[in-house]
Amino acid sequence: ERGAPATDRRSRIRAGSASFYVGAARRLFGWLWIDTGRLLGWLWANPLVDVWRDGEMMGKIVISEFMDEAAVQRLARHHDVVYDPALVDVADRLLAEAGQCDALVVRNRTQVRGELLARLVAAGRCKAVGRLGVGLDNIDVDGCREAGIAVLPATGANARSVAEYVLTAALFLLRGVFAATPDVAAGRWPRAALSNGREAAGKTLGLVGFGSIGQATAQLATAIGMQVVAFDAQLEPADPVFARFGVNPVGFDALLARADVVSLHVPLVESTRGLFDAARLARLKRGAVLINTARGGIVDMAALVRALRDGHLGGAAIDVFDTEPLPAIPDWAACPNLLLSPHVAGLSSESNDRVSELVANRVLETLAAG
Repeated sequence: ERGAPATDRRSRIRAGSASFYVGAARRLFGWLWIDTGRLLGWLWANPLVDVWRDGEMMGKIVISEFMDEAAVQRLARHHDVVYDPALVDVADRLLAEAGQCDALVVRNRTQVRGELLARLVAAGRCKAVGRLGVGLDNIDVDGCREAGIAVLPATGANARSVAEYVLTAALFLLRGVFAATPDVAAGRWPRAALSNGREAAGKTLGLVGFGSIGQATAQLATAIGMQVVAFDAQLEPADPVFARFGVNPVGFDALLARADVVSLHVPLVESTRGLFDAARLARLKRGAVLINTARGGIVDMAALVRALRDGHLGGAAIDVFDTEPLPAIPDWAACPNLLLSPHVAGLSSESNDRVSELVANRVLETLAAG
């Protein structure tokens, strides 16, 4: 090499230097590429920093009662979701989770008031309370509003389910024959006693409250030939909604006097608590049927049982109670023409899907809007 021309030696030196620097750059880039990949993977998987995905800031949603699985998965695609249908019964854990949530989703048993609402307010994160249903008596709506928390009910989503329950109960109680299985199966033949059931066609259905559920009930009732009257303290008699559904608006007292079937569709507030007490039950037509799918506390159950036992009322279907779950009450079990169900009028496979989807949509929209 000593004898090589100076220019050749300089070329080889430059080539060697270039090779060194290229190799070093390749090694450095490879190291950076591997560790950057590891770092990104760690950031993606680590729950402490997993707050931004698909261009959307992640939030935490707590669901304390049953929600349709498809809706839960939809929420989970956008946010961190804590879903436990039994959470409503574990007070300490519910409070702890509420203190870290951006949205809370409940049904009717979770009481969003008092200590739970105070925890939401103190944390300062919660933007929405989704209600899987329409009744809001378990939510301090004013308190939420003052704290800037949106209350999101599933208005209208379970109306068809409740309306079908009301009409089914009315038909069952008016006809009076569908509880005869034990007698017939035992060889008894109560044909004469069950021959005077009543048809629904031509009878008057009185709706106390004419919101989305009352309207859906009116549609079904008119389809089978019932006359429908309605009273709603929030609506003027001239409101076009009555004419739209072929319903005659009447005063409350007139409804009690005219209706063969009375169905309740009002919220539980101070003005409706105990609305159907002994005096008002006595003003119903003899043989009338009363159906309550609204809220417990609107009907005086002790007075109702007396009215059924003495024959003044022809039947009653009650789906809602002051205390839920209801404790054993033997006197009610033996009461004639009384149908009891565990707050399920608004629950069906189809309505569960609609209610859950609607609430999920409204929660996502609210969180996205900030």
